[in-house]
Formats: sequence, C-alpha cells, structure tokens
Amino acid sequence: MQVTCALHDLLWAPCLVPCRVLSPIVSPIAGTVLPSGSVLVNSCSSAAEQLCNFVCDCSDCSDENQCGYLWRSAVLGAPFTCDFEDSDCGWQDVGTSTYGWVRGRASLAMWGVGPHSDHTMGTDMGWFLVTTSPPAKTVATAWLRSPEMQEAAATCEIRTWYHLSGSCESTQGLNQTKRPVLRLAVVHKDEVVELWQSPERSSEGWHQLVAYPSRIMGQFQLIFSLTQPPTCRAEVALDDIMFRNCGLPKVGQQFCGAQESRCHRGSCVAQRRFCDGTDDCGDGSDEGVAQCKNFTHCSFDHNLCGWEAAAGPAVWGRNTSLNLGTSYGIPTRDHSNNSRAGFFLHVGSAPTAQTGGTAQLSSPTFQATNSCSLVLYCHLHGSATSNLSISYVTNSTKHLMRERIGDLGSCWVRERVDFNVMDPFKVLIEGVAGRGGTVAIDDLILSPGCVKEQEKPVVVLPSQADASLCSADEVACDSGDCIAAELACDFTDTCTDGSDENHCGTTTFESGAGGWHDISVGRLRWGLQKITESDIFLTGTFLDLQAGEGQMLGPAKARSPPLGPSGPACTMEMSYHIHSDPQGFLAISVADHTGSTQLAWQTQGHGSPTGGHVRVPLGKRSRPFQVELLAQVDLQGSASVGVDNVTFEQCYLDVVSPTAAELSCNFERGMCGWYQDLSSDFKWVLSTGQGQGSDHTTGSGYFLSVDPSVPWSHGQRAQLLTSRQEPAAAPRCLSFWYRLAGPQIGTLNLKLCLEGGEEVVLWTRRGTQGSIWHRAWATLPATGQQQYQVVFEVLRDGFLGDVGLDDIMQTAGPCGAELSCSFEAEGCGLAASRKGTWQRQSNSTGTTAGPVADHTTGTAAGHYMVVNTGRVSLPAGHTAALTSQPYQLSMSTQCLAFWYQMSSGTPGSLRVFVEQSRVRRQVLSISTMEGSNWHRSQVTIQPDSDWQVVFEAVGAGGYHGYIALDDLHVSDGACPEPASCDFEQDTCGWSSPSDPRLHTFAWDWKSGVTLAKYPSPEQDHTLGSRNGHYMHFDTSVLGARATRALLESPPLPAATDSCLHFWYHMDIPEHLFSGELRVTLLGAAGQRTVWSVAGHRSRGWQGAVVPVQSPSEFQITFEITTRRWPMEGTVALDDIVYSSRVGCHSSPESTVEEKPSGSLVVEVVLSLLLALIIVVVVAAGGWYWLKQRGLASRTPTESHSPQGFDNITFRDVRTG
Repeated sequence: MQVTCALHDLLWAPCLVPCRVLSPIVSPIAGTVLPSGSVLVNSCSSAAEQLCNFVCDCSDCSDENQCGYLWRSAVLGAPFTCDFEDSDCGWQDVGTSTYGWVRGRASLAMWGVGPHSDHTMGTDMGWFLVTTSPPAKTVATAWLRSPEMQEAAATCEIRTWYHLSGSCESTQGLNQTKRPVLRLAVVHKDEVVELWQSPERSSEGWHQLVAYPSRIMGQFQLIFSLTQPPTCRAEVALDDIMFRNCGLPKVGQQFCGAQESRCHRGSCVAQRRFCDGTDDCGDGSDEGVAQCKNFTHCSFDHNLCGWEAAAGPAVWGRNTSLNLGTSYGIPTRDHSNNSRAGFFLHVGSAPTAQTGGTAQLSSPTFQATNSCSLVLYCHLHGSATSNLSISYVTNSTKHLMRERIGDLGSCWVRERVDFNVMDPFKVLIEGVAGRGGTVAIDDLILSPGCVKEQEKPVVVLPSQADASLCSADEVACDSGDCIAAELACDFTDTCTDGSDENHCGTTTFESGAGGWHDISVGRLRWGLQKITESDIFLTGTFLDLQAGEGQMLGPAKARSPPLGPSGPACTMEMSYHIHSDPQGFLAISVADHTGSTQLAWQTQGHGSPTGGHVRVPLGKRSRPFQVELLAQVDLQGSASVGVDNVTFEQCYLDVVSPTAAELSCNFERGMCGWYQDLSSDFKWVLSTGQGQGSDHTTGSGYFLSVDPSVPWSHGQRAQLLTSRQEPAAAPRCLSFWYRLAGPQIGTLNLKLCLEGGEEVVLWTRRGTQGSIWHRAWATLPATGQQQYQVVFEVLRDGFLGDVGLDDIMQTAGPCGAELSCSFEAEGCGLAASRKGTWQRQSNSTGTTAGPVADHTTGTAAGHYMVVNTGRVSLPAGHTAALTSQPYQLSMSTQCLAFWYQMSSGTPGSLRVFVEQSRVRRQVLSISTMEGSNWHRSQVTIQPDSDWQVVFEAVGAGGYHGYIALDDLHVSDGACPEPASCDFEQDTCGWSSPSDPRLHTFAWDWKSGVTLAKYPSPEQDHTLGSRNGHYMHFDTSVLGARATRALLESPPLPAATDSCLHFWYHMDIPEHLFSGELRVTLLGAAGQRTVWSVAGHRSRGWQGAVVPVQSPSEFQITFEITTRRWPMEGTVALDDIVYSSRVGCHSSPESTVEEKPSGSLVVEVVLSLLLALIIVVVVAAGGWYWLKQRGLASRTPTESHSPQGFDNITFRDVRTG
C-alpha cells in the first residue's frame, strides 16, 4: 500500500505505513488491563538527563522509550508517538478512587457505547486508553500521568486524538452547561499549568487535541484529567499521543546560514528570533541580557511600561490566569513565565449589551524610523469573530499593519511588525473579543530602532467608531439594519442590500481577502499578493503563501467566516498554483460547529509548477461550518503556493437541483438525485470494481461502494441521501441491488427521514450476504404533508469487507411480498389475524415474553415476530394466524425456509399453510422442539399461481409460552435436505455466528469470478465453472488474537449413524502451514473435533467423508484456525451433503473421484508417474528383503479411507 504521509502526518491523521504489527496479548473484554509489551529501554545506558528529552542518544533510540511515547510507532511510522498497540508507554492512572484509566479496546458487542474503533487501526482490534465507569451522583475526576520528560523546545507541539461519548441526565447529550471536561496540563516545578481543555460544544467521534507547552526547562510531566458532574456518565478514550518538534535544536552544525547566528550550545537560530522573548536556542543565549540590553521589553508583570490603555466600552485589563479562572477561551498561563501567576493584558467579551467595543492600547510617540520593529505574543481563543489589529498612527490617521481574526487556539502566537514611518508615530494595538472569546497580549518587545520622540509632538489617536446598535446575537448590515448573526453568510441575502453575503469567502481577492483570514501560528502564513509573472491560473491579486512570524513549524492556515447551513449540492470552486517538491501540499478542510476538521481535498507538489481549477463538494451541512485552506512548502528558492477566484456554488439550503427527483439511477452517468453526506470521513465512492467485482448494470460499469477498511476512515456511518422531496400522497416501491460482503462487514440500512427529524428504518441487513448482487425492495410510505429524504446508510460496525449499491428504481404503488425478511426494519407486510396476538419486538424493548436474542443479529436488540401462547392470551385450541402478502409465482417449485423458537413447557404448536385462491393447504406442523435455540425449518412449495403463507399458532392451555419466527426466506427450486447445500441458490441455513462477542469472522458466499481483494478458486465444484457458487474464506484476515472463522449448520436431530460428505479447496503457501480446517460437532455435551486437515497448497477440489454420531441435538461446524500469524491463503467449501441415518459405509457416494483444477493436471500426472516409480522400486526391494529373511508374507491392514479421498486420520477429541 502506497500512501501519502506528509499531509496526514502534519494535519489530521497519523500516516499509515505497511509494517508488521506486534500485537499485545488480547482480552475479549474492552477495558481490560493487560501487561505491556516488551519494550527495550536505554540500551546504551545514557545519562539521566538524556532520557525522554525527545532526542535519540542511543543508536537504537531506546533512551526515548516508555516516556509517555515510544521512539517510534510501529503501526504509524511516526516518531515520539504512543499508539497503545503494544504498551501503555509509561502512562499511569494516578486517581485515588476506582474511577480511572485503563488500556482497552472497542467492542462491537456494545455498539454505541464508547469508541466503536480505535484511532490508530480504525478497527475493533486496536487499543487505546479509556476511562472506567464513574461513580454515581457525585463529581468525579479520573487522573492520568505521564512519565517524567525533560527539555521541551519552544516549537513543541502535542497532538492527541480523544473520543468523548456518553450522556448527562436532564440534558441533551454532551452539549450542556454542566458538561464533562477533558483537560491536559503540565506539571513543572510544583506548578500545574493547564494547556488545553475540551470545547464547550462537542460531538461523538474521534477529535484531535493540539496543545503547545512552550519552552520548558528541566523535568516535567503531563496530566490528562476527565471531570464530570454528578448527572453525567461520560466516557473518554485517548489514542495516538504524538510529540512533534519537541527536541532542542540540533547541535554541532559546522556553518550557520547567512541570516542565522550561533547559540552558545552550538545550534543555529535565525537572527530575527534573537531577543524576541522566546528561548529558541535552548540555553537562553539568544535572550541574554547583554545581547538584548537595547531592546525594550514589557512583560506586564509590574505595570504597562508606558503603554496607555484607552477608556471606553471595552478596556485592556492587566490580570493573571489565577484570577481569571479556567473558563474556556481564557489564557491558562502568561507567555513570559509560562505560569498561571504571570501577568498579561486581556479583553473579554461582555455577556450582554452591545457588540463592537474595541479596546485600545497605544505606545509612546516614536521618532520617524526605518528600523523599528515590534514583537508581541497574542492569544485569541473561544470565538471565531475575535479580532486583534496592530496599526501605527500619524496625524490622526491609522495605518493597519497586521490583523488577526478568529480562534487561534489555546496558545500564545508570536507576531512581528516592522515599521518604516517618515513622521513621528504611535503604535496602536486594538482588540475586539467575540462572544465567548478572549483576546490577550503579552511580551511587547521594541527593537533599538524604536526611539521615543523627546519633543513630544502631538499624535492624536483617531476617535473610536460608535458602537454598533446591534445586540451580541446580531450583525449589522451596511444599511445599518441588524440581522440575526446566524443569517450572515448562509448563502442567501437577508439584508436588503445583500451586504450580509459580501465577505463570505466568494472572492477574486482584487478588493481584499473576501472574508478569509489567516489563523496560522507557525513560520508560514497566508497574505495577499499581486501577480508578478504570467500565470494561467492566477490573475491580479491572489492569496499567497508567505513567510510567517510564528514560532511553530506547522502549515499555514486561512479560514473562511462561519458559513451555511448548506444544501446537498454545495460545492466550492477555486483556481490554484503550486510549485514545490513532493513534500509540499495544498489542502482544503472543513471545520464543523464543534471545531472538528475533516479533509475535503488535497494536492501535492510535483517538483515543477502545476495548477488547475478544482471543484470540491462540501455537501449538506445542517450546522454552520468553516472552510480552511492549508499549505506547507519550503519557501527557499522558487517554491510557491497561490489560490484565486474562490466561489461557492449551489449552497443555499433549499436550492432545488434539476435532478433532485431522480431516485431511479444506475450510476453510469453520475449520481442522479443522490448526494454524498460529506460530514463524515466514511463515504460512499463511485467505483468500477477495483477488486470488489463488477457492477450489476452492465458488468463493466459504475456502482457505489463503501469500504470500512480504508485508512483514515473513522466516521461511524456513510450516508447517501436525496434532496428534500415533495410530500408523497401515495406509497411507492423502491427496488435496488446491493452487495454486502466480507469476513466482518457491518450494516446497510434504508431510511426515510421526515421533515422535523423523525427517521424510519424501511429495510436493513447486517453481516455478509456474499460477494453476490442481491435485489431488495422497500415500500416508501405516503408522507402526508411532510417533505422527506431517502437515505442509504452503512454503519461502521464491521471493518473487513465492502458494500455495493446499484440500479436503484422507483415505481408507483407498494412493493409485493419480501422474499427475505429479518424483521429488523419492519414486519415485511405480514398481518396478524387479530390485535394482541403476533407482534414484532426485540427482547430489549418487547412487552411479550420471547427469545432472549433474535436469530438475525444474535443480540437482545434484534427483532422477531412472537405470539404469547399462554392460556390467558391464547386458550387451548384457539389460534393466532400471521399471513404474508402474496408471493408471485416464479417457478413451479419454490422453497420456504424460516427459523422458529418455542418456549419450554407447553408452548402449543405451529402450523404452516399455503393459501391459493382463498384455499388453504397445510404443509407443515411443529409441536415440539429440542433445546431452547433457534431452529430452522423448510418446506417445498409447488404453487400454480400466486400464493401466501400462513403461520398459525395453536394454544395448548399452558400457563406461559410463546412461539417466535425470524428470517423468512423464499427461493426458487426445491428445498435441499437439511444441512445439505450446493450453494447455487443460497446458503441453505449454513451461517457464521452473528454474536460479535465471539470475535470470529464470517465465511463469504461467492462465485468463481475473481476478486483481487479476496483471491479464491476460479471454479466451483458443483458446476465446474466460474459462474458456480461456493463458501469461501481468506485466511489472511485472521490475526494474532487467535480469531477463528466459523461456518455452522442449522441444529440437527440426534444421529446414530449419519454421514457428512463435502468438497474443500485449500491454497496456503508451504511456508505458512500453520492453519487447520476442522469439522466439529457442537451439542449439549460439548464440542468434538471429528475431522481436520492442515493447510496446504492447492490440490484442486478435494472430497472428504466424515461419520457423524451425536446422542442429542447438534450442529456441524467448519472451523478455520491458525497457530501462527500472518497466515495467508484461501479455503473454500462446496457440495455439502448430510445423510441422516445412512452411515458412510453404505453411502452410494462413498467413492468419489478427486477433481483437480485444470491448472494442476500436469502436476498430478507427473506426481502419479513419480509415485509409480517409487512403488515399483520399494516393492522390488521389499520382495528381495523378504526373500532373504525367509519370512512369510503378511496381509496388510486395510485402510478405512474411501478411495479418491485424502487419507486423513479422523480425530474424535472432546474439547469441552
């Protein structure tokens, strides 16, 4: 797998590289604490001060292990990272109660509780740290502490992914006043300083935490804490803790650059970064007193140092973090001392009253100069509309030099402004705090060229503009009118003059930034630039990547104002130019209302100038969002990035596309009326096979697919939706073809979303249905006066496999009877004879006694049909009927199969009738059932016209009882014998366990058509062609946790002398002979292995015969296991024949010829010739030896293995 590392490693997700993962010992229970893996620490005996300092001193970098990170993540390939796959990296739970942190793993058995996958692997196999259940009705805090680290550089950046889930009583999710708060703090010199806290608004899913600890001298530790109120039961998981650019600058450089100077410790630092208030050298030599004595430095620790704060509605205040508290948006420490007790200036947002108050801070008057520079550190956090501007004033005229807008994060950001002024001037710093935000400044440093004017000429500050008459929740139009803030930049004019849409990202940059603002915190920034060389993609003025003044090393970032909501066809278009090596990139991401970002588009440098015009779908967004432009290149030489001519098309929420009503679609010429939900990184993709097989329409065309194993897909659901449809007066039928395949695939749903938020699941399937196209139908009901949307949804509750969708068709009128019904979505049109008898329910929500789990999903949440047969509900002799809709006659013979369960005691009986032309004919009667599991029954129907099935429960007078039905299926052709199957029509009741707690994988049902993703035999055994079908499993998915692949028969009655025939195909490389195919019998007495064969290279289809005996009801299981990982290869099964009460010795099929595949004929012939020669030689030698010994010949013991089959020794080992 070849992947692009630079962008994902720098911005969103860790970069995945192909490598072998050394997995830990695995517990099936999420949250179980397990021993850490074996990690080598300090192999070269480095000195204590060299341990955990983000610099590799040992040749194997083992001095940087168990430091809260490992020197390198084996999975991600990222340095100084902890992914928790092999160990806890030294992190310790330090709480004083049972509430704390453990190393755990996601559990599909508890879907919806906690993370559904880890962040590193993106599956339920990966590991993370997670909080345990908090105590009830009390404030609780879980504490997690790192090992001791030391010497963090000023450029240090900590990135961590966190997952917050759960709920609070009497609130709506996690968005409430009293909310659980996750914090990251640093402990240094007995002081605890907060670096970051979770935002006030949050959504479930993995989100990235970015924190900047600043320069830390000596030892320090990090602490994560989760505090939750008494009413909350939230859970937080942490994964992929990464430390970037935290080591001190490299020493021993022979030469420094032309614009650099040497530090005392030997490293080189840019001259512009000397005397700037930050220890860039690592030894403080760039900030020495002697070197910086002519600079004027104001830290505000004692006073304002001659700067003046103007009076007004908003005023700069001098304060500390200790006094201001820990509210979101407030600085958690000053910049000068990196301490809560240090002072800074700040202006906060007023909770009420009017907006527009600008706080002004002015300098003394300076002489005219061309060498005056100001360095300061600013902190803008908590609001997307906060503003900080730096200007100079001459003759009452303000000249803007630098402006910052938006939320820069919880960090201090370096800014530098150089002044070249021909008249005496003052520096003016203005701050406007947006709602919920704070603007702060610290460490104002003036260069020696800033000389105070002694004659004190009058430099008058311009008068402040009148405060806006609009309230805090409003914005002003150019006309002076006020509109609600959420109506600005919503892609439709609300102001009468249209001014609310003037600065919303659509721009040619000729008249300014068009609402885009730079929020970079590093050494790159975005700025306006006029074109100097001819460029076919950029014209006039454009947005240009430039050198920045920040101290960090990340990409430049520009952000639009809050936009939307938007409609499903919303698209952003722009022209761009990039000239960079392949490490450089330009990207577009989207930040939702909680601040979480998602990559929407990217391009890399190619070494030469490239560019183009790009359309980036943004899709439907129900909440305001912001678009971000990100870029990173090395600006040395001719490297450059530019953006121009940005527009947003068809983004109005209620815009009607010409194709909006086109629900019928084969995807050959686009998406018709269907749209991708782009709010998740888990998406539907327009495909043409690529290892997933052909489309359904033509065999070589397009279809839509979803692959949950794609790297960096961490969303919970992928949705394909229509535009908002006009109300439907009558029901319609929606038919479609789907494919749901793979050893661990999740759920495909069809939903109707009504105006107002109500959702109705119309159809659902979960787990593999085979690598085969299936047709399904669902009735879209009438919606009255309500508009609606139709949604296809794939849940990421499985991680291996793929989903396909093709040939959607909408027709008038309701659909007919469903050929397959699991009752998960609805009752499939089955009608009860009277109210209060048969009803659809699950064990977790039902009101009638019934099975503890359904058959389809194997869980308490799964649905089935059930009737109460107790004497009160159904007296003895009374009946309760359940009647299907008419099935259309498709063949003269059809097979009806279903699963049923009866309670113990006296549940009554179940009779099955076929009704044609109002005439009923009984075809089946069931009155007893062994055990309490689901049982399968089937009956062959020979109709001569359309027919209905009637299930009739008959009461027997018992006190309690029930009869339940699940998984009805009608197929063409006669029913096979129980447990016998050629797999041409379906799997005949053979299935893989659906209970996710078993940690097993599913066999797939497929044809011989080759899939690059899952290699398999090219021909089945039944037909000997690629169009024939069989069961198949790709063993490469079996992992180090000893997972298995199980294929189970329906329950079978006790057998005294029965026989199992089957054909199998194995193709496993010789050096990986670590796997085994077993046949086991599972009954009340436990599990017995009755046959097995070790993995081997392909010998074609091989036949096997296994005697079967069981004193009680049992199931036959085919099981693939592995003793070593990885195990690569394939196993297939076909033509299973179970003969009850007919022993293998009397079976007419006991002699079957081996059927090698065509590619092995030559190999087989040569092997037979070689075997014949060996037999002749051995026979001659044996005859000569016997003759010499004078011994009488003996009759050899006859083999019990039938001719034509592998000579496998049967095993009868009781395993439980």
